[in-house]
Amino acid sequence: MADERGCMGFEAEILGQRVTLETRRGLFSPEHADRGTLAMLKQVHIFPGMRIMDLGCGCGIAGIVAAKIAGEENVLLSDVDPVAVETARRNAERNGVGGVRCVVSDGFRDIEETGFDLILSNPPYQTDFSVAKGFIEKGFNRLKIGGRLYMVTKRREWYKNKLISVFGGVEIREADGYFVFAAERRGLRYANRAPRRG
Repeated sequence: MADERGCMGFEAEILGQRVTLETRRGLFSPEHADRGTLAMLKQVHIFPGMRIMDLGCGCGIAGIVAAKIAGEENVLLSDVDPVAVETARRNAERNGVGGVRCVVSDGFRDIEETGFDLILSNPPYQTDFSVAKGFIEKGFNRLKIGGRLYMVTKRREWYKNKLISVFGGVEIREADGYFVFAAERRGLRYANRAPRRG
């Protein structure tokens, strides 16, 4: 139930971390932890010291859980929506990881950091795939060698083909009606630009 300012919230336990989150009307999944995000997080292995980005962070759920494990100084949350970023910032403070960096950015446009171990994203479902295309192509260059991009969607084929064309391969798992994709950066160039062998 929202208050007069449109604020609502929920609690969840994810990867052994208890989080209390404020949300707002108009933000993605304002009344409960999104099932797709939960499905993705169950596939991710997070360790202390990892550098992690929550791309399209919404209220900050994935980034805050990551920060509780990897360390707040190692986590960046970003979203194109300033309300989402401000909400994520407040939620990070509320959950004891106020040292995370929160940035308003359209994809990677206003983010300079590179060398991430993990980029986590639940991209918007748009029929033209333009947002997801930018996340995948630009995300490749923001990962360190061996770093992994995780995405969760309801659609399979386009994401599979795009991730393979950029990363050279992808792991796909089905969970709770969603597809969770994991693609690892193995080289300096996109797979479809790499020289042919043989």
